[in-house]
Amino acid sequence: MSLVSPSVNDKNRIIPPELNVPPRLLLGPGPSNANPRVLQALAMSPVGHLDPYFLQLMNEVQTLLRYAWQTDNPMTIPMSGTGSAAMEATLANIVEPGDVVLVGVMGYFGYRLVDMAGRYGADVRKLVKPWGRVFSLEELRQGIETHRPKVLAIVHAETSTGACQPLEGLGELCREFDCLLLVDTVTSLGGVPLFLDSWGVDLSYSCSQKGLGCPPGLGPFTMSPRAVEKLKNRSTKVANWYLDVSLLSQYWGQDRVYHHTAPINMNYALREALRILAQEGLEASWNRHLTNAKLLWEGLNDLGLKCHVHEDYRLPTLTTVRIPEGVDGKAISRQLLTEYNIEIGNGLGELAGQVWRVGLMGYNSRPENVLLLLSALKRVLNR
Repeated sequence: MSLVSPSVNDKNRIIPPELNVPPRLLLGPGPSNANPRVLQALAMSPVGHLDPYFLQLMNEVQTLLRYAWQTDNPMTIPMSGTGSAAMEATLANIVEPGDVVLVGVMGYFGYRLVDMAGRYGADVRKLVKPWGRVFSLEELRQGIETHRPKVLAIVHAETSTGACQPLEGLGELCREFDCLLLVDTVTSLGGVPLFLDSWGVDLSYSCSQKGLGCPPGLGPFTMSPRAVEKLKNRSTKVANWYLDVSLLSQYWGQDRVYHHTAPINMNYALREALRILAQEGLEASWNRHLTNAKLLWEGLNDLGLKCHVHEDYRLPTLTTVRIPEGVDGKAISRQLLTEYNIEIGNGLGELAGQVWRVGLMGYNSRPENVLLLLSALKRVLNR
């Protein structure tokens, strides 16, 4: 019997042209344009994921993330995945079947927390606010007293609405009821004041592509010692192998035991993004984001456009703009993209068709970008 090798089938051998990416200005809800220094770091040659150089770089990334979040949590790492992976990691590691998890829902990503917690067997309870509003501390106290959760999960910067949830006093409240505090900081890290330790936050996650001015691909993640203790005392295994912090800690901790092949170049990029943030300084970055947001808000007002969220709770990193009656919002955003290479976001969930979402995050939070957008928006609306 003779073996005959099959011949190569070239039927599907289609070779696309070389990359020619359009020069977009990304002023939507994310991703944002990356700082050129970050792109240079991303293009450097990879080393091995257990190379001594990379192990030292891992330490530097962890230290810089702690600074950005204002935390001393030893378990602070970039998850090898987007922000949604880091989001899932917080719930996968802390939730056991039957645990009561109370979620403060005030937009699309609150409902995502509800969905994820339910998939890990939580007894999920909800407090719900209209999209664009925030919770008072008293409302959250009443919810905790009623439901007695093991975890309270809430979004600090709701990307779907542009509202910023106050966190002061919430950590103390959670400790009063022996409850862990889990906070989504995806659209606030780097651009909005954050003090995780001072505010008593036990678990938090973010992303690389918004306020940090880095391409998408890594999900910053942190756990307080209280949260780590709950993880250690689980009666069941973490249901997600890839995101199991008890395994990941052996790679990111002192032992450096192989867990997975880390995205080397993405960590180069995140290190440079965090290094830029540290060079600027947190307070300077927060002030820059607020100054440019106010410039945008004033310009929108001059155009006769209104913001969806009250200024007291409005995010400096993301603004939801009410679409005027009789205006096709998607047509306007499409014209901005095709004629001016400017991307803005359309409404999400309950706000679909009602708002545009304008992001001024990280490297893109600059006055020239605000003025360019306002000028283009004025021309398209007038037309």
